[in-house]
Amino acid sequence: MANLFGFSIEDKDRLPKSATSPVPPNNEDGVDHFVSSGFYGQYVDIEGVYRTEADLIKRYREMALHPECDMAIEDVVNEAIVSDLYDTPIQIDLTNLNASDSIKKIIRQEFDYIKSLMDFDNKCHEIFRNWYVDGRIYYHKVVDLKNTEAGIQEIRFMDAIKVKYVRQVKKNGKIISGIDRAEGNNPLASFPEIEEYFVYTQQEKYPNTLQSVDQSIKIAKDSITFCTSGLVDRNKGTVLSWLHKAIKSLNQLRMIEDSLVIYRLSRAPERRIFYIDVGNLPKIKAEQYLRDVMQRYRNKLVYDANTGEIRDDRKYMSMMEDFWLPRREGGRGTEITTLPGGQNLGELTDIQYFQKKLFQSLGVPASRVAGDGGFNLGRSSEILRDELKFSKFVGRLRKRFSGIFNDMLRTQLILKNVITPEDWDKMREHIQYDYLYDNHFAELKEAELMTERLNLVVSAEPYVGKYYSQDYVRRKILRQTDEDIIEQDKLIESEIEDGIIPDPSIPVDPMTGMPLDQMSGMPAGAGSQGLGMVPKEPDLKTQEKVVEIPKGGEI
Repeated sequence: MANLFGFSIEDKDRLPKSATSPVPPNNEDGVDHFVSSGFYGQYVDIEGVYRTEADLIKRYREMALHPECDMAIEDVVNEAIVSDLYDTPIQIDLTNLNASDSIKKIIRQEFDYIKSLMDFDNKCHEIFRNWYVDGRIYYHKVVDLKNTEAGIQEIRFMDAIKVKYVRQVKKNGKIISGIDRAEGNNPLASFPEIEEYFVYTQQEKYPNTLQSVDQSIKIAKDSITFCTSGLVDRNKGTVLSWLHKAIKSLNQLRMIEDSLVIYRLSRAPERRIFYIDVGNLPKIKAEQYLRDVMQRYRNKLVYDANTGEIRDDRKYMSMMEDFWLPRREGGRGTEITTLPGGQNLGELTDIQYFQKKLFQSLGVPASRVAGDGGFNLGRSSEILRDELKFSKFVGRLRKRFSGIFNDMLRTQLILKNVITPEDWDKMREHIQYDYLYDNHFAELKEAELMTERLNLVVSAEPYVGKYYSQDYVRRKILRQTDEDIIEQDKLIESEIEDGIIPDPSIPVDPMTGMPLDQMSGMPAGAGSQGLGMVPKEPDLKTQEKVVEIPKGGEI
């Protein structure tokens, strides 16, 4: 095996040196392949489903080629990854990240750079499908070791069959075997050191020969980006794909389809039964006589599509042919009867049952099996519960798949000295990824729930302050959490200060919408003039002139 190839990001100060544990750091996302003396520990499946992980991945890929499985896989992939003509399928969301605007700008730029290296906008459907089918995906981050500050130079896809994740237990720089641990040479008080790396195996052919040999290359863990499905069989120590639950259902569907086809081919036509009277002839002559009669009355003309001729194939007998049976003297003589064809040949209930079971094992709603139904965007009564469960399932898949971008973004930011490994441990929980959404069922359900809650708030508003408090309405009716309440209060306060919305503590005139003066109850600036209208100065041009009339005089 070659030496360690790649780069490693050291983070030795993560745990205090005084921390000790008899339990080695485990790998919750995948498999613990502990090796000793150069041999890999493999689980042998007695049931014959698979012997190695490579066999298991090949089984998954064969299942993906089946029409029903391919239909279910496409439903999941199309729901998780929405390919839009003008929009990217995924964007980074740094709203909850407590960092400066310059750092956020750099993170967004590096994320776009990683997507361009992966060509994710064009290959997003294939990448997500490969991850979903295989249950794992591997990428090699190519870095110039002489100029690591330049970051990742290239991202190369690696076949999951050729990659294996390995963990070794070390002590004082020496690999310890299971025998040493059993004999007590590894005290429980010590903290075992785990060495993690990947082994990439490829076949190399000798020149001018047909022989090939497997070459294994040892690659550092930080050089590989890998993401598993999160579905792990802890008893067998194997990462599983989401297709694993459908292995039995698919085998049953295939068997029932094959048996149905064979039954229809063999029992569909009506066949005749010829009872030929052979008298007292010996057995050999009776068989010869029966054969002569069969050839005499048998007519099997076949049309040859290649030559356009009609030829005679009497010498060949298929399972669709008539039956010829000898009958001894004393019987009823020569007789011809008809064997009826099979009954209920159009029954497809069994096929539909196993198709529905296959879709259920793949997590796809059974309503999508029947493709003859129209697409209806209706009220909540028309939205099936299976669609909501399917939406949550796709959300979990998206959350799991985002680990690819997390690992690549971590490597890129650390290599470019933007952040440190300690900073990333604090930041990664606040970095989210926004996928382009296309599930109309969940969107309609969410909008309808919000509408019902707002209607309840309007109905409860007359009783707020008398029977209910504002806090009760926000928590019980609007279902706001503590974080939502704090966030909304800050936003409302900032919008009031900016003048976007009026201050709710100041009463407003329902007729004019103007704020009322709290002392007089009149609109602000109204004074004591009626409805708050400021009196105008009289217009001297239009004012009538008043003339005094003297007593007893004339005008």
